[in-house]
Amino acid sequence: MDVAVAGFLLSVFFIIFLIFLLAGRVVRIIRPYERGIYIFLGKYRGILDPGYHFVWPFATVVRMDLRTQTWDVPKQEVITRDNSPTVVDAVIYIKVIDPYKAYFEVQDYKLATINLARTTLRSVIGDMELDEILYNRAQINSKLRDILDEATDKWGVKVEAVEIKEVDPSPRVKQAMEAQTAAERERRAAILKADGVKRSQILEAEGKKKARILEAEGKRQAQILEAEGLRLATILKAQGEAQRYRIISLGSATLSSRALSVLSLDTLAKVANGQATKIIFPFEITKLIESTAKYLAGEEKEEKLSPMTYQDLERIVGKADTVLGPIPSYEEIEKDLKKKEKESEKRELEELEESDLTEEQKKKLFSTDTD
Repeated sequence: MDVAVAGFLLSVFFIIFLIFLLAGRVVRIIRPYERGIYIFLGKYRGILDPGYHFVWPFATVVRMDLRTQTWDVPKQEVITRDNSPTVVDAVIYIKVIDPYKAYFEVQDYKLATINLARTTLRSVIGDMELDEILYNRAQINSKLRDILDEATDKWGVKVEAVEIKEVDPSPRVKQAMEAQTAAERERRAAILKADGVKRSQILEAEGKKKARILEAEGKRQAQILEAEGLRLATILKAQGEAQRYRIISLGSATLSSRALSVLSLDTLAKVANGQATKIIFPFEITKLIESTAKYLAGEEKEEKLSPMTYQDLERIVGKADTVLGPIPSYEEIEKDLKKKEKESEKRELEELEESDLTEEQKKKLFSTDTD
């Protein structure tokens, strides 16, 4: 009885084990990011989509990952076109887009893609100069991606991107590059310094030029104003003298010769009063003394003067308006001076507008002149 129970239990266990074994062979689960290649008895049966699938026992299901995969391309020592030893490595991003081709058209698409990337990288880098490699990485990445994508298309693999990770020239080349960079920076610094000195000298010269122009303009305006003032002063002085002489002429028109002699002697007495350091005796003084003596001795009779009217004086001397001319008043003189000042300020503003000064400098200069 115990032997029979033991055999029954062993049979049940064997049947359960066989069921689990068959279930593992018959039911296949494909994940969402995978595709399954179904092969039975050496024959391709199709592509299994994500989910549960029942297959024949002992059938082969190869899972293909359709996600983007990242692979490192090992470092490659490359001789560039300008004979510069350089070590270059890269990273490639690929994606399986056709599971059938990726499995049946190439033995190992991963190994094949990496080896192709290595040889392509050496070919592209070797055909370029070191400076191009350092400054045109985007162009190199684009060129590598296009070449690899075209070559791997028949394998059902798409190369999404290629990125150069590192470009490492030889130590001697690095030293030369550092020296070149230092020399270039020193050259730029010298150029900037020279340009700054040149600009400073130009601005200084322009400032001196503007200062001289403004100074000359100020002197010119001052001379114009002084000349205007001198002209008006001369005119007023001349008109005053003309008025004085006219008054004297009007007063002297009725004087007799005897009165003139008395006035002459009085003037001579003032000259000889001892206050002056020099005494001048004109040649006609003898005639003056002789005429006075004759009047005193009664040898000459006093001349009779005919009465003269204002019209006779105007006929002899001239009209007052003709002799004196227009006499400007103080208000007219002040108005004329203000007009000249406005004209001068207008000329200054026009010259400032035509100059190369900035708006801030113009305002500052104008406010200074106004003050």
